[in-house]
Amino acid sequence: MKKLFFLSLVLLSLAFSEAIAQNNRRHDTNYNGWFMYFGTHKLTDKWGLHTEFQLRRYHVVSDPQQFMPRVALVYNLSDRASIAAGYAYVHTYPYGDNPAADDFPEQRTFQQLQLKDQQGIFGLQHRFRLEQRWVKFALADEYTYMNRARYQFRATLPLQGTSLEDKEFYLGVYDEVFLNFGPNVTNNIFDQNRAYAAVGYRFHKDANVEVGYLHQHVAQRNGIWFENNHTLQVGLTYNLDFRKKSTVPQE
Repeated sequence: MKKLFFLSLVLLSLAFSEAIAQNNRRHDTNYNGWFMYFGTHKLTDKWGLHTEFQLRRYHVVSDPQQFMPRVALVYNLSDRASIAAGYAYVHTYPYGDNPAADDFPEQRTFQQLQLKDQQGIFGLQHRFRLEQRWVKFALADEYTYMNRARYQFRATLPLQGTSLEDKEFYLGVYDEVFLNFGPNVTNNIFDQNRAYAAVGYRFHKDANVEVGYLHQHVAQRNGIWFENNHTLQVGLTYNLDFRKKSTVPQE
């Protein structure tokens, strides 16, 4: 009975602490626009180069939020699996109800595994990514090192017929969760979640455009402020093929 009473006190204390933490939380709602370019270019049958640039705006278009170039070397394990390692630079500006004191930079390296599959009319993709982040927070003299893990699940559904062909529309959806780990994790292991839905148009197998909505739920490092970011996303993908073309001598 004493053990049960003690356990009840512990559970009640934890519930009370969680209730206080919930009451201390502040929520910030923002309306953003992300405008993006992606390209994974073939260098050989196995190797490729991923290039990317994202321009992120606060108040959809009027104010700066972030910009990020990213590059990676890609190795194709098979038609449905690839690994990559790369670098990204992220520059963040003050925005929202709880803005940073000033803009600040981030240097980032990352490694990822990407798997593709086809289940009926659905194209499926799993992406696992590890990030090593060096962030020089606003007004700080030194960079802070942090680790983050990300997992994204994406599905693509053709809107004309049972397979996606050139000059056809499709629906794309994904969800991606971000978790902090290792040194310098402060109040939140959970970093953010992104839920996305878009309509896309495939020009041909190496080019498409998507326009969609992203809901980004972000936990700030202080453990008090949580962002609900409603985001317009416009993305262009254009892949190039730099492999040497074999020439067949004419007779």
